[in-house]
Amino acid sequence: MTSKIKETAHRLIIENQEEQIEALKEVIRLKSVGDKTVVRDGKTYPFGLDVDACYRDFMARGEEMGFTSQDFDGYGGHIEWGKGEEIVGILGHLDVVPEGDGWTFPPYDAHEEDGYIYGRGTTDDKGPMVACLYAMKALKDAGLEPTKRLRLILGLDEETEWKGTEYYLSKTQKPDYGFTPDAEFPVINGEMGMLFFNIAKKLSSNKAKGLKLSALSGGNAPNMVADFARAVVNHPEKEYYDGIREKAERFREETGYKLKLKGIGKSLEITAEGVSAHGAHPYLGLNAISIIMKFLGELTFANEGINEFISFYNTNIGFELNGSSMGCFMEDEQSGELVFNVGMVSLEKEAVSLVINIRYPVTCEAEKVYESMQPVLERYDLGLIKNLNKDPIFKEVTSPLVKTMMDAYVENTGDVETKPVVTGGGTYARATSNIIAFGGAFPGEEDRMHQRDERISIESFMKMTHIYADAIHNLLEGEL
Repeated sequence: MTSKIKETAHRLIIENQEEQIEALKEVIRLKSVGDKTVVRDGKTYPFGLDVDACYRDFMARGEEMGFTSQDFDGYGGHIEWGKGEEIVGILGHLDVVPEGDGWTFPPYDAHEEDGYIYGRGTTDDKGPMVACLYAMKALKDAGLEPTKRLRLILGLDEETEWKGTEYYLSKTQKPDYGFTPDAEFPVINGEMGMLFFNIAKKLSSNKAKGLKLSALSGGNAPNMVADFARAVVNHPEKEYYDGIREKAERFREETGYKLKLKGIGKSLEITAEGVSAHGAHPYLGLNAISIIMKFLGELTFANEGINEFISFYNTNIGFELNGSSMGCFMEDEQSGELVFNVGMVSLEKEAVSLVINIRYPVTCEAEKVYESMQPVLERYDLGLIKNLNKDPIFKEVTSPLVKTMMDAYVENTGDVETKPVVTGGGTYARATSNIIAFGGAFPGEEDRMHQRDERISIESFMKMTHIYADAIHNLLEGEL
């Protein structure tokens, strides 16, 4: 009976392909970037009207398929199927990051071309969530009658603060086990610890004549590689800028980095262009903050505190991505090396500061990371402000949950070479126990999450649906 249900479910997925593709397009067209809380006509929308509209639409789709749903005050909810004490959870999200600029096709048009659907959320995480919903539908229509409850849990602020999921989990029974379709295949069996913190240096007032740094900024988020940085310098003698322009020309020739200079009134603006990437994978990008700091290191400022901070950056951070020169290098067999990303820089009247995101190995501790940086911080008279720590999570590859997920992946792909991995990313697997990340990106696929021209191949979209159908079936019918 089990093999017959699976066989029928796979056939139904193929037959319903066009409907499923159209459903994804409709969900993509609902812009769902998180916003401030809105209260309208006595009703509260915790994450704004757009996110709520997408959420209600998705819940209605589940109900139309014959599933039940439950909302928890607009903070999140679930689509449920089956009866029983045990709960299998699929934790995903419907909110998306801002679209940004430079798209080839409008980010909310769900444009289809050459076998791809383009749009914000196609891979993160609307595509995988639609795939899971249609995998559930196929199993239901194939005649499966679960003796456990399956909940497709709809997160609404995964890209920001996770307050919705926290609220949801505080109001209902937590899943006993399950997965989140918000990473890569075959299985993510561990997630590195994450630290978010500021490093700052106080600046004394300085009225000495000479070159002044009047503005410094760069980056949009701690967990992204900065693709743009800007500095503004001032000197009482405008001829002084000629020397800076000559230095910039040599800098560009020697490094190949994109650096531009522009006169603005009595000031000189310096901008650097890098390549954006996720903070978990900074080696895929090029940090514009590091570019501009390297160039500023060739200048001498009247404020010695500025010179010291620039020297600190170029000596102890620079373009290094594993924290070695900061003293916090760590590695283990499961995770590999620590990952160090400078996400933002800013200059205020009395201080200059960095916002940094570190991903540390699963066998290491947050306090050890902080302690290891202290000698460098003290040497340069720098302060450190802790913002957030997310502890690492890890499951052995031999655990029943990991093996169950791997079986579904291998059965549908034939790929026995790719093994479970530990990632520097952070998913809802951290939100509650006994959840692991499973799909939806496939090995070797181009990663455009959080970037312009995010897209999903229709082939991958349908393949993940087959994998999720088997995984859901195995979780509902098996013993863990």
